[in-house]
Amino acid sequence: MRIRLEGNRAELTLGMIHLRQIFTVTSMSRAFPDRSRPRNYRLYVTITPRKDHRP
Repeated sequence: MRIRLEGNRAELTLGMIHLRQIFTVTSMSRAFPDRSRPRNYRLYVTITPRKDHRP
């Protein structure tokens, strides 16, 4: 699954921490500046479910 994260750098970092707790991150793009919001960025992440994670 490929998802897009949007936010400032701190929000992206926190989002990646949470994603890695639940999913296996197979690839991650660099942070692209958001054209409409100067302090925000976009980050594209490809994830797969972790076999050892139980909700």
